[in-house]
Amino acid sequence: MKKVVLSLEFADEKIQKKAMKKVSGLSGVESIAMDLKDKKLIVTGDIDPVSVVDKLRKLCQTKIVSIGPAKEPEKPKEQPKPQVQPEDMSEYLKARQEYYKQQQQLYDYYSATSKQPAMPAYYAESVEENPNACVIC
Repeated sequence: MKKVVLSLEFADEKIQKKAMKKVSGLSGVESIAMDLKDKKLIVTGDIDPVSVVDKLRKLCQTKIVSIGPAKEPEKPKEQPKPQVQPEDMSEYLKARQEYYKQQQQLYDYYSATSKQPAMPAYYAESVEENPNACVIC
């Protein structure tokens, strides 16, 4: 994750919208923020700063102010999980095996294949269609 701060020089709101649209189309962009007072664009995500600048230089003058790591949100501390006693585990495993046996009794195995063999395809030749079948006619 990178945080890229770019300085843009644009004259009107139309160019600002185009710049936002071009940057948002890049892969890896997570958030875009525009500071209108300082005319700075802040882009965060897994992006290449050079590719962002290349896209924006076609619209307006662009300068890289700073590149740095983005602040990751603080993760709450995980509470320690209670330790499972070996006795409790054996009871749990027994209950699990009983449940598994019950489920197997409920749902028997059914084969997906048909027990009847498929009929072979054959070709029946008609005598009327074959001109070589009868010598007298």
